[in-house]
Order: sequence, then structure tokens, then C-alpha cells
Amino acid sequence: MKRYRNGEIWDFEHEIAVPGDRPVILGLDGGTTSTVCICMPVLPVSNPLPDPLPVLARAVAGCSNHNSVGETAARETLEQVMADALSKSGSNRSAVQAVCLAVSGVNHPTDEQRILNWLRDIFPSHVKLYVQNDAVAALASGTMGKLHGCVLIAGTGTIAYGFTEDGREARAAGAGPILGDWGSGYGIAAQALTAVVRAHDGRGPETSLTRSILRTLGLRSPDELIGWTYADPSWARIAALVPVIVSCAEEDGNASFPLVMVGGVLEANKRWDIGKQVVSCISRDYPGALPIRPKVEPAVGAALLGWNFFMKETYKEA
Repeated sequence: MKRYRNGEIWDFEHEIAVPGDRPVILGLDGGTTSTVCICMPVLPVSNPLPDPLPVLARAVAGCSNHNSVGETAARETLEQVMADALSKSGSNRSAVQAVCLAVSGVNHPTDEQRILNWLRDIFPSHVKLYVQNDAVAALASGTMGKLHGCVLIAGTGTIAYGFTEDGREARAAGAGPILGDWGSGYGIAAQALTAVVRAHDGRGPETSLTRSILRTLGLRSPDELIGWTYADPSWARIAALVPVIVSCAEEDGNASFPLVMVGGVLEANKRWDIGKQVVSCISRDYPGALPIRPKVEPAVGAALLGWNFFMKETYKEA
């Protein structure tokens, strides 16, 4: 285990006595909008799991998708949020038994291995390390740590991911906005901004989108959208316009465009349950599908996933 290059991030450990009887697990859900790390105790094997699950600490940070903010910034965010969770729980790295990082932008075994190598420099050799795409943590939040079933995510980005009981996996989308995350918050907002520009220069109809988006952003003219967009084209910043767009689509039929109607993107407006429409469409083709609204957040799903992996390895080694 190497000392963090910037030094101060783990300084809190000097003030914490080494916990003797409380081993912990870290579960991390890292996305384009935010990153959440959960610290929970290693649970005894029981069925069912305790309800509510014991969570010792929760820490939040910004974007950790390396495709969005770059490798250096993503790693700094990941390490800081893990340190914050341990600090809040009164634990240190010696108490950690397993870490499960579920991060957007992990799309290939080389991505996983690169992060695993980096984690190994941070944690003691006894710590079990697991790296997954953030969609896997979202799935685990609905199945309470089991890898079986499918998950459909439509937030800043969009992805569908699934596992069979025998371990086979498949995914669709999740390639980022340039390669077509249609139905994502970013994709919908980008289409809405395009519709405003088209209306302004006469290539499209006038709709309530123009008035609502300009008011939300504090702009006076669609011409100013160009400067606003490219001043900081981060995916989460663009996607944050989705609630405004959904409200416009509900109130003004002319403001609708096909992409707004796609997928279960965010619950941007409680009067329009897009998720319910998606479930209805899926159920027609797959009547055996059982819709689940997770009761815990994805970071808890990541912690449960890490716990399951850790317990299986522990029993296998025993």
C-alpha cells in the first residue's frame, strides 16, 4: 500500500485507533452526475438480510466518469469519497475487508484492470477488490446484491445490463453521448437545445421550450445558448435541463419530439410516469419480467455486491 501522492487525503487515519472488532466493506457508485460511497459492517450470513441494512457512513462527491472529466480528476474523486466515508465511520483502511467500485465508464476488461491496479496501491494487501460498471451496482440495489436479472438506467446517460443465473451477461447502450445514448438525460436535453436553435433560425416550429429553457438558464436570447453550452459542456450540466423539458412536453404538444418519449428517464415530473410506460412496453414482449423499484441506492447495492463476493471467496478459502 502506497501513501497517497497528495498526502493529506488519508491524514485522518493518524487520529483513529485501529478498529479491532468492526471489519467493514466499502461500496461505491460512481457516475457522471455524482459519486456516492457507503461504508457498512461485514454482515453475518443470514436470510433475509437485516432490514434496514446497517450503514455506518455515507459520503458524496462529484463526477468520477473518466470519459467525462479525465483519468486524474476521476481518481481524485474516487479516492477522496472513499476516504471521507471511512473517516465519517471512524474506521481506517486496515478495517476494510472488501471494496466494490461500480463506476460509469468501465466498459472493458482493460478499464477494470487499470482501476484494480490503482486500488491495490491504496489499500492493504488483505483487502478484496472488485470493479464493475455502475449499472451492475444499480442492478444489485434491486436484487439486494445478487447478479441475476436486468437493469434499465436512464439518468445522465442510459444503459441496459443483464445477467443470467448461469453468469452470462449482456449490455446495450452506455457508450456515451457521442456514440448515441438516446433516451438519456443528456440525449433528451441536447435534442431540446437543438429544437430551440432550429426554432430561432426558422428551421423548426416555435414551442414553449424556448421560453422555459431561456428562463431557467437566465438567458435573454437563443443566441446566448451557444456560449452557455460550450462554456461547460459537461454531460450532467446539460442533462439537468430534463425536468424543464418534461414539463414543456406535458403542457405543449408541439414541444414534443420523439426522444422525449423514449425510456424511463428520471422521474422529472411526477404527473407523467415515463417509467410506467416503459415497463408496460417491456411486459408486452417479456411477460415474465418482474419490475423492481430499488429500496436502496446503488452504492448500497455495490456494498452488498462486495459483501457477496467477499463471503463466497472467504468460504471457498476456508
